[in-house]
Amino acid sequence: MLRRAAERYGDRPLVKIAGGEWRHRDAVDIVARRAGALRAAGIERGDRVALMCSNRVELLEVFLACGWLGAVAVPINTASMRPQIEYYLANSGAKLFVLEKQFLQRLPPAAPLLWVIGESYPAPAEPVAAAALQPGDTLAILYTSGTTGPAKGVSCPHAQYYWWGLNTAAILGVRSDDVLCTTLPLFHINALNTFAQAALIGCSAVFEPQFSASRFWATVNERRATVIYLLGAMVPILLAQKENPLERSHRVRIGLGPGVPATALETFHGRTGITLLEGYGSTETNFVIATAADSARRGVMGWIRPGFHARVVDEQDMELPPGEAGELVLRADEPFAFATGYFGMPEKTVEAWRNLWFHSGDRVVREADGAFRFIDRIKDAIRRRGENVSSYEVEQVLLGHPDVAGAAVYPVRSELAEDEVMAALVATPGRRIDCAALASFCESRLPKFAVPRYIDVLPELPRTENGKVQKYKLRERGVSGATWDRLRSA
Repeated sequence: MLRRAAERYGDRPLVKIAGGEWRHRDAVDIVARRAGALRAAGIERGDRVALMCSNRVELLEVFLACGWLGAVAVPINTASMRPQIEYYLANSGAKLFVLEKQFLQRLPPAAPLLWVIGESYPAPAEPVAAAALQPGDTLAILYTSGTTGPAKGVSCPHAQYYWWGLNTAAILGVRSDDVLCTTLPLFHINALNTFAQAALIGCSAVFEPQFSASRFWATVNERRATVIYLLGAMVPILLAQKENPLERSHRVRIGLGPGVPATALETFHGRTGITLLEGYGSTETNFVIATAADSARRGVMGWIRPGFHARVVDEQDMELPPGEAGELVLRADEPFAFATGYFGMPEKTVEAWRNLWFHSGDRVVREADGAFRFIDRIKDAIRRRGENVSSYEVEQVLLGHPDVAGAAVYPVRSELAEDEVMAALVATPGRRIDCAALASFCESRLPKFAVPRYIDVLPELPRTENGKVQKYKLRERGVSGATWDRLRSA
């Protein structure tokens, strides 16, 4: 991709990001030299390189250099705390950890070789030749929150990354004169995919440090952005801001907005003139379902894209008729357009890809016109601020507090039409749960987005005859007058 872009697009701008700006022709030499530095540090084909860095040029440089060398990049969410980082390093078997200086205090005691950005990040070395890679070779391991266990590392091959870029560019109609602007983090596939779009189509991508509702439209105007990328709750947050003339003075012609409520999509279009396309994709799959700018219907995920297949099935994987809710399962025509499995977890891989279809864990309905409409999650996962929250991981932290004898974590809906994290707890006999103190306990052990907002202290948790917690009863119970709310008590 990089060599093709250099030959075709030459001096056109490719990337603007904190710490650097690249033209298309620059990328090959920059990445080959960073790959040389990796090799000099002892990194070989197949070795894993963990990365924990904000949207900076070093993250992009190392990620692409791993691909050039045939090593495997392991981006880590910058909200991760020491227990999660320790697990990711151990699970991936990372040989090198590239860490931004601001995160050093979270470093676990047993860590691999370190490159500290801002302190001991090596200079570029002599360039090395690109490895002779195959489409199915692993480019990256991207961690996605587990539902009934620890987070799973999704093994993403080179071909999957290529198809992510090509499919998304086709859905958005990306052109060579576009400026793609994202505030999303580069440890997720969405922003990584933005780079792939730019490299494949010959346009430029701007990566902002973070999302700021108050600065969003000023940034979009300053960057002269033509394509923007938003997730669920970001749109209601922007709409909550006071109307601003900059919302209309931009050059944006299209945007991506999966998971945005239909009413918010309409209001956003009315205020800004921008159509946000809806869609569905996951780290394990690709951009498989999408709407178009001229779609007659809103409030649906969209229609299946060329090159992919989707079914709605029952618990026995039998296809259900239109209008009946079931699990979304997916397939791709092209080899390695999907992930190859969960790293080091063969049983979980077989479970998710059983019967040669990827099981999404999402409950959807296929309408009579072929559109897919999202209902809810079958899996016990929570989606907040564009992040997947593992209820299991949150429960383990809560159960680590001496006052907590039982814990169940589950989603409840918020005013932003996304999930809020709620916990139902049972106190240890003879002890009392102080909700504010417990939230502080969680803040040093969990990413900020995973800390429960709501806490209910109950005499016992509802269980089945075999002892399994009936979370659906807790979800139905929801937030009550007796529920502790972290935002209101702050």
